[in-house]
Amino acid sequence: MSATSAFSPTVTGAVAVRVLTQLRRDPRTVAMLVVVPCALQTLLWWMFLDVPTAAGQPGTFDRVGPGLLAIFPFVVMFLVTSVVTLRERSSGTLERLLSMPTGRLDLLVGYAAAFGLAAALQSALAVGVSVGLLGLDVAGPTLLLLVVAVADAVLGTALGLFVSAFAQTEFQAVQFMPLLVIPQILLCGLFVQRDALPAVLGALSDVMPLSYAVDAMQHLATETSTGAVWADVALVAGFALAGLLLGALTLRRRTA
Repeated sequence: MSATSAFSPTVTGAVAVRVLTQLRRDPRTVAMLVVVPCALQTLLWWMFLDVPTAAGQPGTFDRVGPGLLAIFPFVVMFLVTSVVTLRERSSGTLERLLSMPTGRLDLLVGYAAAFGLAAALQSALAVGVSVGLLGLDVAGPTLLLLVVAVADAVLGTALGLFVSAFAQTEFQAVQFMPLLVIPQILLCGLFVQRDALPAVLGALSDVMPLSYAVDAMQHLATETSTGAVWADVALVAGFALAGLLLGALTLRRRTA
């Protein structure tokens, strides 16, 4: 059976279990996954704890917290996925797996499932800490807040899988941050409303997936209706699927 064989749920499950086992054996990566987003949200809450707000207006944390709840899981999953996958490539693990009865689709879905599960756990903890402990107040359903956070983290996973093909070292993987991540953070509408951006920057913002993730969170923060949120989630999911498909194209039998 070749590397291009038909999709096998059994093989895919085995790949996912192996990746999760590798993650569990790396305490620093686990800490980055589950602790960092919660710690950053707590730091943000602490920063704005004593900032006065006008009567009848939401507090600063309630205004900016949902947007950053979209950004933090995205960034962390991008870093973790790109670095861990690069280790798999550089160590020859991917080459060995592809020489076995394991198809590219098996590998892709297995990696995505493992990192997606980690993303769901990370997002659940971040949302739980933000809403349950820090008192983040949103107008929309809290459960939908979790759905958006998971979608954002999965988006980071998909982009991390994709860019890992273009780096030779872990440092090079991190260097993709200024190229793919930081511009999205600057143009996503967190600092300046997207419709107030200059025309060129606004056009760039419209093709950046993180813009729709932050849009969804901002809708949840201020509106009880969920139609616009689901539309943004669908766009984020579409970008994530495109990233996974591009990642499939970069899976090589030979390690560079």
